[in-house]
Amino acid sequence: MKSECLICKAPLEYMERDILMECVLCRKRENSKTRCVRGHYVCDACHTGGMDRIVALCLAETSKDPVEILEKMMALPLCHMHGPEHHVMVGAALLTACKNVGGDVDLPAALAEMASRGKKVPGGACGFWGACGAGISAGIFVAILSKSTPLTQEPFGLSNRMTAQALDAIGRIGGPRCCKRDSYLALQAAIGFVKERFGVEMLRTAITCTHSAQNNQCIGKRCPFSGANH
Repeated sequence: MKSECLICKAPLEYMERDILMECVLCRKRENSKTRCVRGHYVCDACHTGGMDRIVALCLAETSKDPVEILEKMMALPLCHMHGPEHHVMVGAALLTACKNVGGDVDLPAALAEMASRGKKVPGGACGFWGACGAGISAGIFVAILSKSTPLTQEPFGLSNRMTAQALDAIGRIGGPRCCKRDSYLALQAAIGFVKERFGVEMLRTAITCTHSAQNNQCIGKRCPFSGANH
């Protein structure tokens, strides 16, 4: 088995109901459905520590390809095989690539907002909410790009449709979870959506996953990004 728990590397387990857990890193106590099989719990705030490095990477980035930008984020020590950091990274990669191809994006402000919103989507949302955080991240990206609020008309619709398209792509593949696969699917959906709806064309490159060796739940050839399919 590949490592999963950030403390002891043991596999994670998911429970049907919340139980009170204490984060072994910051000692915060909160309800959760997730822990490792040895009882260790790491809260989402600790799991997503280092978001400032994501922002710094994006502000210095010149690539017009959100996949390339995302891969650079995934190579950072703060990014694990799975985790809620992907809920920020997808939208951040899209905002950065969109800015670099001439999109109307105030990147420092947009990235700060992306981090604030994305970190509120909890780990495990894919299975427990029926809404993968990578897909929601794509919707947040469009909400920021279009300046959507609960009171706007077209931006409200666009951001919800973006989330729906990303989640549909993720749902068609099915589970179990893979934060890398779902992030790629959300990016692909967003690239096409933004080209059609905003006239902004980011680069779109072919994706071949290099992370499967670290994923205990890899679905192999059923994944559209498996090396066996290319």
